[in-house]
Amino acid sequence: MSNIDKAGAFKLGHRMVKRLGYGAMQLAGPGVFGPPRDRGAAIAVLREAIAAGVNHIDTSDFYGPHVTNQVVREALSPYPDDLVIVTKIGARRGADASWLPALSRGELIQAVHDNLRNLGLEALEVVNFRAFGVHGPVEGSIEAPLTVVAELQRQGLVRHVGLSNVTPTQIAEGRKICDIVCVQNQYNVAHRGDDALIDELARAGTAYVPFFPLGGFTPLQSSVLSDVALRLGATPLQVALAWLLARAPNILLIPGTSSRAHLRENLAVADLALPEDARAALDAVAHANAA
Repeated sequence: MSNIDKAGAFKLGHRMVKRLGYGAMQLAGPGVFGPPRDRGAAIAVLREAIAAGVNHIDTSDFYGPHVTNQVVREALSPYPDDLVIVTKIGARRGADASWLPALSRGELIQAVHDNLRNLGLEALEVVNFRAFGVHGPVEGSIEAPLTVVAELQRQGLVRHVGLSNVTPTQIAEGRKICDIVCVQNQYNVAHRGDDALIDELARAGTAYVPFFPLGGFTPLQSSVLSDVALRLGATPLQVALAWLLARAPNILLIPGTSSRAHLRENLAVADLALPEDARAALDAVAHANAA
């Protein structure tokens, strides 16, 4: 695949990023709302990630809201030349910490400007438009909101566009409006609904970024994961991440954490090789869950 270099990095937009990145969602307070419990610790995690070679950070101004992007800016600005910051728009937070759709023209424009201001950037490298389905993608046209994002791209405020929480039909619709450089959907060893989509995107050279790669707010629980982890001297969550890296070359990971120790565990996955029999056992996890 032409979008992969010799070191295994993947082309996201016009930049090569390492396949193990960092998701900043957990840097906000409980429920991704309000300030972090320890702002200094949040800053330290970000700086250690960059020092360890991470050059892909996933964030959004509706984390907090505003808080996470402000922490990213405080920790990392002026940003390293090779750092790709990916953000997303299409939602907002209620005063009660609820997650609400924000899909109108004015809300989308405001969201881009909020991200720019709080990150301290003149242009956003990649913006994912998040279609609003509470429990997963919901069919329906994304033409109107994505047209707004494409206008912001033509204005130079957004360099590249991705899609999040979308169906294959919506991706096809989106490609008629603008180039789509990545898709960000829920996917993990037990939640495999996008198997065919991942393979299609790989053939097209498009990145796939699984959110909730470790099961989300309820961590993955599987005796198979535990057994493989014990055999390899790893944690079950490391095995889950390693399986994703082995699943397809276009998968980019953004596991998040507010702990430096956990960050190191996540980044160590780059050197964790899964034997074929372990991969086969993990492949069967989704089938067992569906039975």
